[in-house]
Amino acid sequence: MGLAEQRCTACEGGAEPLDREQAAALACEVPAWTLKADAIERAFKFADFRAAMAFVNQVAGLAEEQGHHPDIHISYNKVRLELSTHKIGGLSTNDFILAAKIDRLA
Repeated sequence: MGLAEQRCTACEGGAEPLDREQAAALACEVPAWTLKADAIERAFKFADFRAAMAFVNQVAGLAEEQGHHPDIHISYNKVRLELSTHKIGGLSTNDFILAAKIDRLA
């Protein structure tokens, strides 16, 4: 089953974040996202502020549905999303699942 078909699961504090090799393997499934040390991020550009906000609202709805929330940065017609699992201080499979679902919105 692909990442976009999976569902984010509750993450317990104390769980270990993905190691670099595990994160890199999952990053291959969401190639538009940039793998950083403890997060993944992607930038989006829209025609105007209204379109950017419409996208952000779609992402917010998806994030609520999945129970996993990105950091959202908005600047007029640009949106940058950053995903990491704050509870464990790094990346989890949930970050890649939500990234794949967001890719479907874009």
